[in-house]
Amino acid sequence: MFHAGTPLLELRDVEVEFRTRHGIARVLDRVGFSLSAGSTLGIVGESGCGKSMTALTIMRLVPEPPGRIAGGSILLDGENLLATTEARMREIRGNEVSMVFQEPMTSLNPVFPVGEQIAETVRLHQGLGRREALERAVEMLAAVGIPVPERRVREYPHQLSGGMRQRVMIAIGLACGPRVLIADEPTTALDVTVQAQIFDLLIDLKERTGTSIILITHDMGAIAEMADRVVVMYAGRVVEEAPVEGILEDPLHPYTRGLITCVPHLEEHPSPERRPLTEIAGMVPALTALGRGCAFAPRCAHAMDRCRSEAPPLMGEDGHRVACWLHEEGGRCGASRPRGEPASEPAPASHTADRAPGGPAAARGPGP
Repeated sequence: MFHAGTPLLELRDVEVEFRTRHGIARVLDRVGFSLSAGSTLGIVGESGCGKSMTALTIMRLVPEPPGRIAGGSILLDGENLLATTEARMREIRGNEVSMVFQEPMTSLNPVFPVGEQIAETVRLHQGLGRREALERAVEMLAAVGIPVPERRVREYPHQLSGGMRQRVMIAIGLACGPRVLIADEPTTALDVTVQAQIFDLLIDLKERTGTSIILITHDMGAIAEMADRVVVMYAGRVVEEAPVEGILEDPLHPYTRGLITCVPHLEEHPSPERRPLTEIAGMVPALTALGRGCAFAPRCAHAMDRCRSEAPPLMGEDGHRVACWLHEEGGRCGASRPRGEPASEPAPASHTADRAPGGPAAARGPGP
């Protein structure tokens, strides 16, 4: 029985390496965070920052070779998933911890009806017979808002729309009542209205089932709408972690601040004086050539000599931690920008996304 705030899932100094022709790439570098029972944790960052690899590591699906889980521990209710047997992991995957992958057309089997794919999960983990499992599949399709589930259960993935296929993936993930659901970019390639429906569905299912959610995204509007806590990742490292209000209202890391100011927002009466949309200059560096210092230093307008020679640890208190030497020096940062350009203020939290009707789709908007 969990008490409020008790970590259900905890990552401690997790390290993952990949062997490449250019050398060893450390794709996760001492990653650590926790997920409380009944809460939603958002993991945000650009492509290539380690978000999806974190999810695959939790599920122990890192391809070996060329990958290797090099260190750390992942505790699910005190059980170390990195030390348990593969047979035990097969019992956990889909049953206690489930994952919704980015693209349902590459995750669903095209030669089986979607109902069979949902039923397979409950037959394997809960020992139901074929008829009972198909009845459960119908129930799950209805639970995720698919109309006429009795007919849809016999249809194939190509017969469904993109939004329906994503709902099927969520139904598969929730079929066995998992304690943790990992949603890895669950709205990729969907239009904004369907994206909002998927996020509303996840919120509703969490409230009804008590499932804890890890939401992986690069969308700060979705983070503002859904998450209780946020982990910001860059180049395989956690650079900031805080309650969602702390991230949106008082971001401490220049990278976090840059992600927020990159979000387009609507103005009722736009004018020619409206400031241009801010961008984070540069690109995520190659993981085989990070060097000794802060990986964000080459893109940071506030980088000091120490940043280039020494990687900062996570520091802070009151639940808000940041890996930035500027914070230790007592300084404050503006959004990352090319040197010489004036600093821009962070977008207000209300421009990133209000916790109000409209949700992530409203927060994204059509742009400036």
